Amino acid sequence: MTAQSNAKAWSVALSGTAINLCLGVLYAWSVIGKALTAEWGWSAARANIPYAVACGVFAVMMVVGGRLQDKIGPRIVASLGGVFIGAGMIISGLGNADQILPMIIGFGVLAGTGMGFGYGSATPPAQKWFPPYKKGLITGLVVAGYGCASVYLAPLTTKLLGLYAINKTFMILGVFFLITILLFSQNLVNPPAGYIPLGMPATGSPKHIPAGHQYEWHEMVRTPQFYLLWLMFGFGSFAGLMVIGSLAKMAAIQNPSTVLAPIFVAILAAGNAGGRIAAGFLSDKLGRTRTILLIALGQAIVLFLFKYFTSDILLAIGSASVGAFYGANLSLFPSTTADYYGTKNLGVNYGLVFTSWGVGGIFGGMVAGKIFDITQSYHASFMVAVVICLLQAALTFITKAPQAVSVPKTIPATVNPLTKDE
Repeated sequence: MTAQSNAKAWSVALSGTAINLCLGVLYAWSVIGKALTAEWGWSAARANIPYAVACGVFAVMMVVGGRLQDKIGPRIVASLGGVFIGAGMIISGLGNADQILPMIIGFGVLAGTGMGFGYGSATPPAQKWFPPYKKGLITGLVVAGYGCASVYLAPLTTKLLGLYAINKTFMILGVFFLITILLFSQNLVNPPAGYIPLGMPATGSPKHIPAGHQYEWHEMVRTPQFYLLWLMFGFGSFAGLMVIGSLAKMAAIQNPSTVLAPIFVAILAAGNAGGRIAAGFLSDKLGRTRTILLIALGQAIVLFLFKYFTSDILLAIGSASVGAFYGANLSLFPSTTADYYGTKNLGVNYGLVFTSWGVGGIFGGMVAGKIFDITQSYHASFMVAVVICLLQAALTFITKAPQAVSVPKTIPATVNPLTKDE
């Protein structure tokens, strides 16, 4: 690996991070949702509809985008993602207090599609430029951009809402995302044929031996490990997204005197990004499923205690912890998918695993909003999330890497298998 190829590898990885910094607008939705309830009089459940649709579309289009980037390369697909998310945000700005449809179509469908295309194109090329024993760390760095987006997007969105109200805020963000994603997408390329990353063929750690077979998606879905990964990822996503989608409102309820609700969203985002990097690094050392077990138990403990976080300090600690444990899932599962099924078809393979994130996002956000509308409290939501996290932890004990697919040797046509060799 020459100095030039090493620089290119890091250029690809950091460009993926930059793209994810734009796609992470989903995690700033709690600020937008709070404005929709306060300024337009929407219920919590209604304000969560565009967010829930975006989560579902994001997950489905990850499969489509992943398949496309496996076939035509990440640059084109990520660029299309920039166009979709930019156009979607601009269309969302056409809505009003009585019209939710522009926001469902714009943010939910179009921006959700852009998130799927962009996110599905950022991680696979980065992983291909680095050796297997760095997959966790590199994946964590790339996806940290998505988790860290709210660090700047939450205060920026709050400022724009104060200056321009809801409609223009969507349009300004749309133009910004369109330009930025198109710019960085041009650096997303796969390594050339025959490329060998620095440190190969050594595997570094026996925990991360490269997959013995490059699984096609239809081979992957015939393994029980795929369904175990799908369930574990869905459980972790459900628990985290319940809080993320409504954090600003949760904080305001648990501490009515606070003026830091947007700051808690940014703190959660910082924890989200840090958790992705830390979990990726840790999983390179401890193994993927062992790390998933630790983060599932940690998330269960934090969510069990969250209703007692009634001061700004405790809410800040709780927000950072929820973000870190949730974000860890987003670096662990692409790395595990690559370990189990290889990197050749990682776009579509991880896209299929990622559909569980969409299911978790849809039900997590909607369940939290519905429970609040009924009880005027989020306490029951926290208990539901605790149970879900414990289920995620339990599944790690039965999840192991699939055995390598063995291809039977072909018997030459000139040999009669019923006769002995002379």
